[in-house]
Amino acid sequence: MYILVIDAQGGGIGRQLITEIKSRKPEMTVHAVGTNAAASQAMLKAGADLCATGENAVIVACRKADVIIGPIGIAIADSMLGEVTPAMALAVGRSDAKRILIPFQHCGSSIVGVSETNTGKLIQEAVKNLLETE
Repeated sequence: MYILVIDAQGGGIGRQLITEIKSRKPEMTVHAVGTNAAASQAMLKAGADLCATGENAVIVACRKADVIIGPIGIAIADSMLGEVTPAMALAVGRSDAKRILIPFQHCGSSIVGVSETNTGKLIQEAVKNLLETE
């Protein structure tokens, strides 16, 4: 299974996702793409098996992925302080992959019906959803 974690800015969410995935299933291969070098570096340090950076890397990886996981901003053009380009958001949205999107309110959008919860619980829930996909 091709698991793709995408993150932006400092890569903190991606880092937490990869750490949680690897702690539960160390043998699982996780690919990571950051919108910038800092995000990529954080995810690589967390244990991503393969890592790349930038718009084209997101586009290519989304074509190959079975599961895409990351903050909801990866599917919204110009979100995450503008780091998610329209082409990146389109690639995530058009992918045939299962998308596991974590509903953070800081992407300039409000997700009605989603209660505020701490990041740790959101990460655990996302990884649980991923492991149920296997």
